[in-house]
Amino acid sequence: MSTSGPLVSVVIPCYNHQSFVQDSIQSVIDQSYKNIELIIIDDGSKDNSVQKIEEMILACEQRFARFEFRNRPNKGLSATLNEALEWCQGKYFAVLASDDLILPHKTDAQVSFLEQHPEVNSVFAGVKLIDSRHKELSVSLRKPGVYSFESIIMNKHDFPAATQLLRLEAVKQVGGYNPKIALEDWYMWLKLSQIGDIYYLNEVLGLYRQHDSNFSGNIEKMMQGRIEVLNCFKDSEYYEPAMEKVLWSNARREFESKKGLEKLEKFSGLFKQKPLKATNLVFKQMIKKVKNK
Repeated sequence: MSTSGPLVSVVIPCYNHQSFVQDSIQSVIDQSYKNIELIIIDDGSKDNSVQKIEEMILACEQRFARFEFRNRPNKGLSATLNEALEWCQGKYFAVLASDDLILPHKTDAQVSFLEQHPEVNSVFAGVKLIDSRHKELSVSLRKPGVYSFESIIMNKHDFPAATQLLRLEAVKQVGGYNPKIALEDWYMWLKLSQIGDIYYLNEVLGLYRQHDSNFSGNIEKMMQGRIEVLNCFKDSEYYEPAMEKVLWSNARREFESKKGLEKLEKFSGLFKQKPLKATNLVFKQMIKKVKNK
């Protein structure tokens, strides 16, 4: 168990997560790594999130090297994270969504790795996917290694946000979070990959909660968000192929979500773009339906 080491800043932005936020806070309290400051900002929740957080203030004040809690009207996630950055005093920085959790050895493992690899400015790891009742759904785990700007912009990566640990100096160097971008994390990973290495550890260090209200379940916002991020990197040699890939992926998702004549219209659009891929997509759906019967 770590009793000393560089200060780690953990930020929990909260918005309408009264059912989950205490579990998220507790997972930071339970970290084996001791030198942590915790910053919680409630971004104008309309439920009882603030009350749930206030119930844990004493435990947080006793546990952490430094603790801050603020609640105020809604400003949005990126604005909330930039506000937290102004308070952070750590060498390392992590954001934990108020419906996700981290495993007890997460901070210990990642601080140790970053201390030994100064060329790496960000480290991620695998996650277990859980539902709203904490039931395990699946495990997401990839091979260890460095991910380049090219691999990230071409969406050949999987960086679960719950498992992040970033060098605070690097986050500030790239200008913090872009308040005009909905997918603030993908934008940040791309910016960080331009100034240093991003590494993926081949072990499970976090729990990602899937439920009806989390952002990743909002397909339309996700699709538009990808385009917004790519438009910030128009000068990149990878912009055009990355945009082509995103537009195809968005069109495919729309096709898969439609029925009847709307589905036929979407297929026609896909077929005009890429006849072979569109045909293969239909065959795969047909095979899937047969297997599920």
